[in-house]
Amino acid sequence: MNMKKIFQTLFVGSFFIGSYSCSLDVEPNDQIAKENFFTSEQDFRAATAPLYNRVWHSFNDKFYFGLGDGRSYNLFAPYSDYIYPFSDLTETGLTGPLVEAWRSFYVVIQQSNNTISAIQGSSVDEEIKNRYMAEARFMRGVAYWYIASLWGDAIITTSQAEIISNPLVPKRPRNDVFEFALRDLEYAAKYLPEQAGQAGRLTRYAAYGMLSRVYLSYSGLHDGPNSGSRNQELLDLAKMAAAKAINEGPYALMNNYADLFKIENNNNQESMFALQWVPNAEWGANNTHQAYFALGSEITGDDAAWGAWTRATYDVLLEYERNDKRRKATWMADGDFYPEINKANGGYLVEHENTYVNVKKGVVGSNKDNPAISRMNSGLNTYMLRLGEVYLNYAEAVLGNNSSTSDATALMYVNELRERAGLEPKSSLNFEDILHERRVELALEGQFWYDLVRWSYYEQQEVINYIDNQERAVIIPFTYNAATNTVTIDETVDAGTRAVADPDPSIFFLPYPESEVVQNPLLREAPVPYEFTEERITDELF
Repeated sequence: MNMKKIFQTLFVGSFFIGSYSCSLDVEPNDQIAKENFFTSEQDFRAATAPLYNRVWHSFNDKFYFGLGDGRSYNLFAPYSDYIYPFSDLTETGLTGPLVEAWRSFYVVIQQSNNTISAIQGSSVDEEIKNRYMAEARFMRGVAYWYIASLWGDAIITTSQAEIISNPLVPKRPRNDVFEFALRDLEYAAKYLPEQAGQAGRLTRYAAYGMLSRVYLSYSGLHDGPNSGSRNQELLDLAKMAAAKAINEGPYALMNNYADLFKIENNNNQESMFALQWVPNAEWGANNTHQAYFALGSEITGDDAAWGAWTRATYDVLLEYERNDKRRKATWMADGDFYPEINKANGGYLVEHENTYVNVKKGVVGSNKDNPAISRMNSGLNTYMLRLGEVYLNYAEAVLGNNSSTSDATALMYVNELRERAGLEPKSSLNFEDILHERRVELALEGQFWYDLVRWSYYEQQEVINYIDNQERAVIIPFTYNAATNTVTIDETVDAGTRAVADPDPSIFFLPYPESEVVQNPLLREAPVPYEFTEERITDELF
């Protein structure tokens, strides 16, 4: 579906579909017209609720992990057309999940635009209006951060009507897309409430946490892709934003890492922004991840269990230290036992050859284990931001352009994560330490490719070398010891090979969907600077 059709059909029949938002306890209002609807805070809550699930569905369905973990080579799936084009660096403008993700991001943006426009025209108190416009602007800002990170130059739109009347619009430079995202997120940090009114809703400290990510990303874009340095002012902002989220927000680490990924712990104390999927919902409000990841039907209790060939790469398994508890919570290996799955039979024991390791994170069991689970819907929230990441954002911002740091606060945050994982503390940190922690802490949470992209902004050749050293073209035969988290190459078995593109600077930009280029040939042209109508409010936030 091209962008014009997306925007034309988004709100056909009603301003929003209230049933999208059941997980946020908003009553359905399927046929309420826009002009009769925005008269109270309850109306605003209902209008913004769809921004937490259905508009993100096409992104969440396959692209979230296919790009974030497949392209970064955490995941290997030779028969999965939603992973191998990304892990092989061979995607095109016709690759299905890529097309769906582009569509999903712009649906988020245009749903946010329409919500903002309707709230602005309401007669409700300005403080309440600002709060809910901040919620919509947070979502729009996050979508634009993804677009800037993946495609670079892109279309910026604030009006559905303008795109419908003239779909031939120029793309804007990547830096302008970042600037637009920052304006949205800074507005959100100013006007969102300090406490969420409902479980799963955003707070201003979630916005500060997201700002720490975006400031950190943007800091590398100022001096060139091989400059070796990042902008210190933006690094300082990333540090301050992370500190605000950590010290003033209502969030805290969960005691047990594995508990983060259980349905009963949706919207837990560590969750800052998560997509809210509806138990037993229709397509579009469901979380499909378990169906793609589950090793077999004995886990899901139905036929939707297609994860036997979706596996951990040799490369990512090397990252896990001997006693790291995060491995078992993320990946299923031979001999692992999970009491929360197949409870009726005393739990689930993984019994297969120790020559491969499957996905655990996102795999939660059957309807007999939890009534929230149904076919192709795990009922599990999708993390978009949690406190563990913000700890690592703080540490990376403190490290900045230095070769190492012994900053006490940065060490405290990283060591809290390591202690939870059962590991010894660090006495100093370098970039490799932080990259390692990011990879294992956030594995299968759709993040590691964006970490590599951020790194490429200022040390591009180093990242190309890192990706090249992953030996993606070689299928390495190995055996894995689940008790010790150790992986050993099996010298008695010949390594297989597969066709993988050689990494070069082009891999850091995805192709535009072919259908979009046909509809809007200006995507082929040079970007045109965007004229901003508002100033950044950074100074008001710190």
